Amino acid sequence: MSEIDDLDARLLLLLADEPRLGVLECSRQLGVARGTVQARLDRLERRGVLHGFPPALDLAAMGYGLTAFAVLEIAQGRRVEVAERLAAIDEVCEVHATTGQGDLLVRMVARSNADLQRVIDEVVDVRWVERTSTSIALTTPIPYRVRQLLERVTGQPA
Repeated sequence: MSEIDDLDARLLLLLADEPRLGVLECSRQLGVARGTVQARLDRLERRGVLHGFPPALDLAAMGYGLTAFAVLEIAQGRRVEVAERLAAIDEVCEVHATTGQGDLLVRMVARSNADLQRVIDEVVDVRWVERTSTSIALTTPIPYRVRQLLERVTGQPA
């Protein structure tokens, strides 16, 4: 798998800042042909770098003001089954297989402490979950970000 180049990075930065831009406007702002932008987008999608253009959502503004992370210890060899069952819990936003003390790291949201307890109870009830340790996020001083990696490619200041 090859790395992204300067044009890829500039295109992704542009779309990160203005995700509703069309291909034609991207080509205008980048100073390249429309076909070049379309070919780059297609290639980035095929390589799995770009997964689409979902809107950025503020879950707290949608009523899910609590974010929590749970480390799950699960029965050996049951990662796929546990992940499938966790996917059925609407408040589970992400699940990562990890090394170390636990087997899975789960990011979940809830509307209140009582609602979080309900979500945790659902997680604990998943077959093959043996132990959990949950922490509530108080703030997010550094949200998910990739901009600095793209800027490194383009040579722009981070």
